[in-house]
Amino acid sequence: MSKGKKILLIFLNMLLISSVTFGGGFVIASFIKKRFSDKLNLLEEDEMLDFIAIAQSCPGAIAVNTAVMAGYRIAGAPGMIAAAAGTVIPPVVILATVSLLYSHFADNRIVSLFLKGMQAGVCAVIFDVTVTLAGKVAKTKSAFRIVIMAAAFIAVFVFKVNVIAVIAASLAIGVAAALIEKKKEGKKV
Repeated sequence: MSKGKKILLIFLNMLLISSVTFGGGFVIASFIKKRFSDKLNLLEEDEMLDFIAIAQSCPGAIAVNTAVMAGYRIAGAPGMIAAAAGTVIPPVVILATVSLLYSHFADNRIVSLFLKGMQAGVCAVIFDVTVTLAGKVAKTKSAFRIVIMAAAFIAVFVFKVNVIAVIAASLAIGVAAALIEKKKEGKKV
C-alpha cells in the first residue's frame, strides 16, 4: 500500500471513528485498536496497547494522543497529521453545532433520554476496555505489574486519590523499574 493511500486510510478511519463514537478517549482508543490492529493489521496489538498506556500519561486528550501515535507509526509525520485531523474535526463540528442550537433543544425530553442512553453505552465500552487491559496485565503473570494495577485501583476508588497523581506515580515506578531492569541486563552481558 502506498504512503498516500495509508494517509488517506488513516484520516478516513479516524474521521469515522471520531464521528460515531461517544464517551471520550478510552472508548475511541478501543476502537482505534480494533480498527488498526485487529481489522487492518497495520499495528501490532501490543504496540497499540502501549500507545494507549502512553496516551494516558501524556498531556492532552487520550483519543488524540493515541491517534497521533498510531498515525505516526503507520505513515510517519503525515500519518500523524492525518490522524490528528481526523480525530479532531468531528468533535469540533459537533460542539460548534450544539453550541449554536443549544437553546432550541436543551429542555427536549427526547434529547435528554438519548443522552442517558449514550451514558449506559459508554459505561459498557469503558468496562470492556478496562477488563481487556487488566486481562493483558494478568496474562503477563508479573506480580509487579499486577500489584501496581491493584494499587492504582485501590488508590483511586477506595482512597479517592487524584487520578493524575496515580498516573504520575505509576509512570515514575514504571520508568524506575525499566531502568533497573536495563541496568541488570547490562551487568549480565
